[in-house]
Amino acid sequence: MSAPRRTLSELAEYVGGSVVGDGDVEIRRVAPIEEAGAGDITFLAHPRYRAYLAACRASAVIVGPDLPGELAGVSGRNWLRVRKPYTAFAEILNLFSLRPQYDGRIHPLASVDPSAIIGDGVTVFPYVYVGKGVKVRRGSVLFPGVFLGDRVEVGEECLLHPQVTVREGCRVGNRVILHAGVVIGSDGFGYAGEGRERIKIPQVGIVEIEDDVEIGANTTIDRATLGRTIIRRGTKIDNLVQIAHNVVVGEDSIIAAQTGIAGSTRVGREVVLAGQVGVVNHVEIGDRARIGPKSGIPRSVPPGALLSGGVAAAPHHEWIKVMTLLPNLAKLWNGMRRLERKVAELGRRGRKGGKGYARRKGDL
Repeated sequence: MSAPRRTLSELAEYVGGSVVGDGDVEIRRVAPIEEAGAGDITFLAHPRYRAYLAACRASAVIVGPDLPGELAGVSGRNWLRVRKPYTAFAEILNLFSLRPQYDGRIHPLASVDPSAIIGDGVTVFPYVYVGKGVKVRRGSVLFPGVFLGDRVEVGEECLLHPQVTVREGCRVGNRVILHAGVVIGSDGFGYAGEGRERIKIPQVGIVEIEDDVEIGANTTIDRATLGRTIIRRGTKIDNLVQIAHNVVVGEDSIIAAQTGIAGSTRVGREVVLAGQVGVVNHVEIGDRARIGPKSGIPRSVPPGALLSGGVAAAPHHEWIKVMTLLPNLAKLWNGMRRLERKVAELGRRGRKGGKGYARRKGDL
């Protein structure tokens, strides 16, 4: 399949932007600003990349709404002006990307139980295992090594990359992408008692992944002890994330790499958890809260909060003040010790000199 070609005017209509320059110029490819040439479109999303424009040979550049006058007047330069350049770049890149084509057949080296229901156009690669009562709906792709336990349901147009495991009874919605090594529905970490009397608590719930979720490589999401662990619609989860039993993650949230969320936590809508955030069990994180990298969350977080920090996260503005003081801690500490010694010395003088101390109090 040959790569698509579009005029700059067609791309402007596609992303809801406007052309400054020649709208009839033909675009064949999307390229980075430092490598783009004739027939390419690139984007300028940050001022620090403006230095590349002088040598850039791209046929067009995606820019924000505030195109500086000195750029608009550059001879021979064509601009695609949009409200959000990076978003427009993503939309155009999707338009130009050649998507892989799959044959919609079940390979003879796949193991598919006779009771499984496989929809039209589903591609099943070699060495896939599909258990009893499984349902895989139209257009989904199961790459080599995928394991679907008994009674699993997979929706339409899903991509399950190599070595993905979806355990018994779990449900995956439509247009879900599970990257290599994802495990959905492993046992929750639940035990009763202590020491030698510790007893494993059966994990008899499921995981439910709603539509348009993407989950990065080697992320694990535990099945519920009872009921459901739920990842709501549109959420995007990075690599190497651990989500424990009975957690609920709200719509359109972002969870970055190496984050861990303990059991029965509720994460609201459009929440952002940066890399290596750790969340204790049984807390709530309010809608649209944003939590910075390496933050520990020991208690519930209100909606809209902006937190960052180390072992225990604090309001962002307070943490910035603490970080500003850190380089001066040694100096402040030494100064405090000198003041302590001075106060102690004046105290000794006061005890020895009685009323005479009052006449020397200016020494402080």
